[in-house]
Amino acid sequence: MTIRTRIVRTAFAAVAALAVAAPSAVAGPLVSSAGSCVDRKFEQPFLPWADVASYVLAPDGGLEAGGAGWALSGGAAVSAGNESFYVGSADDAASLTLPAGSSARTAAMCVGIEHPTLRLFTRTSGTSLGSALRVEVLWEDASGGVHETTIGALSDGASWAPSLTMVIGVNMLTLLPGEHTAVAFRFTPIGTGTWTIDDVYVDPYAKH
Repeated sequence: MTIRTRIVRTAFAAVAALAVAAPSAVAGPLVSSAGSCVDRKFEQPFLPWADVASYVLAPDGGLEAGGAGWALSGGAAVSAGNESFYVGSADDAASLTLPAGSSARTAAMCVGIEHPTLRLFTRTSGTSLGSALRVEVLWEDASGGVHETTIGALSDGASWAPSLTMVIGVNMLTLLPGEHTAVAFRFTPIGTGTWTIDDVYVDPYAKH
């Protein structure tokens, strides 16, 4: 069994246990702040890499609104310069810089119950052996408590490249109408060097 498989199975087991333990739902910060689950724009940004899935951009996932809704700490900042493939628009001109010791979290968004996935673009500079970008999903139980689960540890690379597809795996508590739940995503560098990320997309698998 791979590490990725163990992470996903553990996450599902934890969410299932919490769902049984909490009989009534209480809206916490993610559920309360998640945007609309309908009328979202579906795109195929990873089609050049043989990924035919339809994705939705995370809230200001392209950073073109200056990181609106993001929570930035430790020197994380929106910077000039887009990922080199311009999958969102040829006019895009921003990305997010994450130096060592920093962290960044997206605003909340809706995902469906059918195993959604996350993908983004990254590049690095000054990283050393063992450097990585930890990716976490923040999710809410039926009592309104917020939990965090690691869904990926991305390898460094000096050139812009799409990340591996990461299974979110904690979307079993349908606390929003239409079999949706609210999640947010956090990105934290591990080790030395600086990471830059851009165009954070989610395949919500929400019966589209």
